[in-house]
Amino acid sequence: MEFWGGDLASLQSKLDYVSDLGADVIYPLPIFKAPSNHKYDTEDYFAVDPLYGNQDDLKRLIKDVHGRKMRVMLDGVFNHIGVTSAVFQDAQKDINSKYRDWFYFGKEYEFGYRGWAGVASLPALKLENPAVQDYLWERSDSVVRKYLKEGIDGWRLDVAFELGPKLLTDLTRAAHKEKKGSAVIGEISGYPTNWFPAVDGTFNFTSMNTGLEMLSGRIGGGQAGRIYHHMVEDAGLENLLKSWILFENHDTPRMASLVKDVQDRNLLATLQMTLPGSPCIYYGAELGMEGTGDPENRAPMRWDLVTETNGQYQWMRKMIGIRKKHPALRYGQFTALDSDRLLAFSRTTDKLRDSVLVVMNPTDKVVRESFPTRIGRLMSWGELQDQVSGQRVRSVTGMLALELKPKSVMILTPVTDKFGGYSPYDRID
Repeated sequence: MEFWGGDLASLQSKLDYVSDLGADVIYPLPIFKAPSNHKYDTEDYFAVDPLYGNQDDLKRLIKDVHGRKMRVMLDGVFNHIGVTSAVFQDAQKDINSKYRDWFYFGKEYEFGYRGWAGVASLPALKLENPAVQDYLWERSDSVVRKYLKEGIDGWRLDVAFELGPKLLTDLTRAAHKEKKGSAVIGEISGYPTNWFPAVDGTFNFTSMNTGLEMLSGRIGGGQAGRIYHHMVEDAGLENLLKSWILFENHDTPRMASLVKDVQDRNLLATLQMTLPGSPCIYYGAELGMEGTGDPENRAPMRWDLVTETNGQYQWMRKMIGIRKKHPALRYGQFTALDSDRLLAFSRTTDKLRDSVLVVMNPTDKVVRESFPTRIGRLMSWGELQDQVSGQRVRSVTGMLALELKPKSVMILTPVTDKFGGYSPYDRID
């Protein structure tokens, strides 16, 4: 069994794999100097942890990533700091320290100071203090702005919900001021509403959990479609497009441990690549890596699973390829279709040729259903081709009548090819 879990230089050596998979962004977990293995107890924001390398290694990684037309985001842990950090050590030892008011000290706290979530090694920062804000994001040499200057493209904010909307707004504004087009994604994993524009995007676990509920039979495909429809209404399409759509990360069990059926996992991967959002693939999820909890869910990458016979890996590559080929899946409008047992929705732009209809049978039985396409410029008797199987079907007077096998999906796009120099879509974009 081959494992890998390395430093920044070895990550750089694996960029061919990441790029070939189709990734546009890489996001490592915290890389700053810290005593723990997880590095969420920052000792020094301005130093790369020696286990991972140094600042030059980070710069080389950023340069190589950018050379591949990809981007780099770093993990910002700004709600708390590590107990070994110089600022906390000074504040704890000296009641007259200029850093004393950066923290919460008092006899009411178990350790004499407030630890985040009651953890002694994670002193909570007093973020309302302007000096703390200057240090983390306001000043031109702050943590947030320094690394944006040095080439990173954005931040993933740890426990962002605890920073609150006001402070998140200030941080996001500072990041955008420093680097136009930079992204701030908050670890906010509830229903993805009411956090914009305080952050550019949140963690959208809701979409995948809805898929899990559907695959388990607790809700039907039609209800899942309505849930997705209301989510777009509630959050706004643009906000969802910038939010990370994910089904596992370093804080959750691996999906392969929760969902044993590979077909179900493949359908979840299809949803991740076709619903509105920015798919975030936790390393190894594309391979079916398992792990029920820490440390198993943070185990090193299983390179031995990267094979042509790994069906989940090949399916994920296929879905990523389909997503990249069809612009509507990346930024198109979302419309839930009037299905019942099936989940059916469209992704559309102002060009008919971009249209994509996704129809999924989450059940263990053959399902036949008819429903309207809700795409007015799709010709009656016009053909659509399934990007998964190559099969062609016809829309008749605006309706689709489909039969889907158990646990299967069709990703349909209009056939606009010319035959004998003619296409009914010649005058339709």
